[in-house]
Order: sequence, then structure tokens, then C-alpha cells
Amino acid sequence: MTATAPNIRRAAELFHALSDETRVSIVEMLQNGERCVCELQNALDAAQSRLSFHLKVLKDAGLVIDRKDGRWVYYALNADAFAEMQEALGALKPSRRAMPVRRGAACCD
Repeated sequence: MTATAPNIRRAAELFHALSDETRVSIVEMLQNGERCVCELQNALDAAQSRLSFHLKVLKDAGLVIDRKDGRWVYYALNADAFAEMQEALGALKPSRRAMPVRRGAACCD
């Protein structure tokens, strides 16, 4: 991932989806495989509407996928999105060739 405008927007979308403790907790719960929405609701002690909102944010960002089985909905992590996020983080790493610190002179005189 390079620093193009679409990639910057995508990186922001991915990181925004993980900018909430509840959503990070959901991701942690899904690390070992898919979970039924009722399991997530019970484990997080969350109201259905609140949980639905957080799952929608994660799903819209592509971090989770869902599947229906009868009246139940199961959620799982989307490994491709996490690979994309890892690539975005790598692109944001500081360069090994750091610029020297300017001393004394103002930058924008």
C-alpha cells in the first residue's frame, strides 16, 4: 500500500473501525473463529441495537464477514482486511533514513 489518496482513505476506514473498545473486543472474540451474534451479545453484555451498530461498522470496513444459518447470524474475521491493515501500517513506518533535527533556524521563515 502506497500513500495514494484512495489508500489513505482505506487505511483511515480500517483504523477507524478499530477505534472503539467494543469493536476491538469483538475482534478479539472472533480471533479463534466465528461466533454467533447471541454469543457476542452475552459475552459483551451489550444491547442488541448497540452490538448491531458496532458489527455494522466492522462489516462496512470489511473487517468482519457474516453468514446466516436459519435465524442465527454468525460473524468471523476477514483475514484479507487484516492483511491490508498490516500493509497499511508497514507503509506508515518511519523511514530508516530519518531526517536530521533542525536546530536554531525556524522552518518557515
